[in-house]
Amino acid sequence: MKIAHFLKQNFKHFNAASLIDAAEAYKQHVEGGNKMLLTLAGAMSTAELGISLAEMIRENKVHAICCTGANLEEDVFNLVAHNYYERIPHYRDLTPQDEEDLLLRHMNRVTDTCIPETEAMRRIEKVVLKYWVKADRENKRFFPHEFLYKILLSGELEEFYQIDPKNSWLLEAAKRNLPLFVPGWEDCTLGNMYTSHVISGTIQKVHTVRTGIEYMMELAEYYTATATEEHPIGFFQVGGGIAGDFPICVVPMLHQDLQRTGVPLWGYFCQISDSTTSYGSFSGCIPNEKITWGKLDKNTPRFVIESDATIVAPLIFAIVLDK
Repeated sequence: MKIAHFLKQNFKHFNAASLIDAAEAYKQHVEGGNKMLLTLAGAMSTAELGISLAEMIRENKVHAICCTGANLEEDVFNLVAHNYYERIPHYRDLTPQDEEDLLLRHMNRVTDTCIPETEAMRRIEKVVLKYWVKADRENKRFFPHEFLYKILLSGELEEFYQIDPKNSWLLEAAKRNLPLFVPGWEDCTLGNMYTSHVISGTIQKVHTVRTGIEYMMELAEYYTATATEEHPIGFFQVGGGIAGDFPICVVPMLHQDLQRTGVPLWGYFCQISDSTTSYGSFSGCIPNEKITWGKLDKNTPRFVIESDATIVAPLIFAIVLDK
């Protein structure tokens, strides 16, 4: 039995029904010749969402991505150091002493998974630092994702691969030069490392890595060139936070701040999150609130699935891919 058939047969109500509705609308949107921007928050790369997301990119079901710096780098960490990761199923029972023991072993915990500092973070730092310094000396500037695209496409890391490369969503994105936007990159591990090298003087110019404002400018250009009334761009949001908040604002900026006419609103919206609606929780606000901000239209297909994205997203992808 196909996964999609099983889901449609069994997922009838509540969040399960919303999953089916959102997936069918997603499928209809892209099959109509429209683009889909996906946003990636949380620790989806460490959760190995790349297994299904890379296939979505290969099958032309995802056309642009906005992600946190953590998701950008953690897909590469997993690619080169997967065999050194440790899973801790009983993570809820860890004591402060257990956590300190992990620290002393340089095992950085993300829920039930520990990322090894030496084999993952420091290995990538050694490689990316060469690219940062080279660009700095040559007075060239690139976005955070462009540095990683260059490294992955160079083949320099291939000898370290510890997963099937077809399961790396960033490698798949690099092969297609997929439009990628990474707001707030400076708060991730590589962003911290870059900052330290600027402070120490290894890198002379802080803006060798391009900034979030420039990412918004790139997004504005991409949206203006891509979205039309006949073929609007959809918005598929995994988690909350800056990965979702940053790109959705490009539409009201184009309308209200640049006074541009003829720019369509987002043509589809779905958010998977366990952030329940609450006072002041931007990640938990329902889609209707986005209508008042000029992001969505009253007729935009809108869906909210209040559940674990590591469970829900691969299931939606399975329906979109007709698996």
